[in-house]
Amino acid sequence: MPALAEELLVLMVTWTDWWLAGHYFQADGDATKTAMSLMGYFMWFVPSMFAAIAIGATAVVARLVGSGEVASARNTANQAFLIGIFAALLITATVIGFGEHFIHAMQLRGEAAGFAREYMEIVLFSIPFVMCTQVGAACLRGAGDTVTGFVAKSVVVVFNILISTSLVTGWGPFPEIGWKGLAVGTAVGHCVGGLIILSTLMVGRAGLQLRFRWMRANWDLIWKIFRIGLPGGFDIATILLSQMLFLAIINSLGNAQAAAHGLAVQIEACCFLSGAAFQVAAATMAGQFLGAGLPSRATSSVLLCFKMGALLMCAFAVLLFYKGDWFAYFFTGNWEDPTTQLTAELLQIVAVVMPCLAATMIFSGGFRGAGDTIWPLLITAVGFFLIRIPLALYLCLGEISWLEFEGQSVRGLDWGIQGAWYAMAVDIIFRSLLITGRFIQGGWRKVRI
Repeated sequence: MPALAEELLVLMVTWTDWWLAGHYFQADGDATKTAMSLMGYFMWFVPSMFAAIAIGATAVVARLVGSGEVASARNTANQAFLIGIFAALLITATVIGFGEHFIHAMQLRGEAAGFAREYMEIVLFSIPFVMCTQVGAACLRGAGDTVTGFVAKSVVVVFNILISTSLVTGWGPFPEIGWKGLAVGTAVGHCVGGLIILSTLMVGRAGLQLRFRWMRANWDLIWKIFRIGLPGGFDIATILLSQMLFLAIINSLGNAQAAAHGLAVQIEACCFLSGAAFQVAAATMAGQFLGAGLPSRATSSVLLCFKMGALLMCAFAVLLFYKGDWFAYFFTGNWEDPTTQLTAELLQIVAVVMPCLAATMIFSGGFRGAGDTIWPLLITAVGFFLIRIPLALYLCLGEISWLEFEGQSVRGLDWGIQGAWYAMAVDIIFRSLLITGRFIQGGWRKVRI
């Protein structure tokens, strides 16, 4: 439940930014909404870059805590932070050097590209603090503590919402700086959250404690973290790469359809993040029960997480299916805005496959907690690159000019953004069947760490 509350608090931050973008920058048309769509992906992309470290740390810490080796779990947390520091510096330098190329590769042009550039230039300095939040919270979750992450995110939300709203509107003593205010609020929020997690671990929590003198490289532990985490990190990287390709296809359809896609993703996140919370629970419980030598308890705990998570996700999905237009109107403030109606159509498509998304997310979380990260990687790669991307190209484009057969470009069905979301739905169904099959087969319980 703390993990669920944490995820929903994160969603409130994104929703606040979208609401401000939709209500205070209407004079800019779809440009700010399109830029917000890409930056929403970017702010999902940055924390995910630390996924390999976080997944490895959670699995190793959970196994060690489950077997009573608390001192080794503490050492693992320190090694995870050592890796995270180098990763944060590398990622920050990469964004500084290639951020502009990323925006152009995502097919943003003109005003939308300018807004995205301004946002990115401000938030990139919060990347080291994002690392502290991601890696620190992952270690604590492995030790069974989900409350600290919730408390940190609560403070982040308060800072983010207050600062963003104040700087966009000029409320109280704050200057009115418009669009940049959204980025400043986001950056400050992440910095505060990172400092809370870092200071908590410096003091000590759940048997874990950070000390710089304990961060001398222990290559055995580093290798163990990477051996478990890298396949999971590649899994996340595969999702990110395919999502970027998917987004580039959508952005090529124009600002209106790109804005609807971005808004629908953010609204649908109330379902997605609910699954992410029970994914955390499944990972922690699977790892600790396997570490304690109780594989049957690991299975029953992951299955229970799926039942609870699926129930909540489907409840949200019913709301999105029947009242998606109300959600969209809340953010756009205009019933006549094409983004409003188009967003509602997209929400109906994804709502139908919500049980499949729940299975994909939560069972994968259990696998990662158990250290079984190879199979989720393979299933993700097949689903995205052999189903979602090719099918999206065929369904949403009228002509795939760069793809020729016997001297002629390949024709598509030209369904637009709806076609891309139908492709996404087919991919989710396909991956859920494979993931569920792996869970029933039970090989994930036999993985050694």
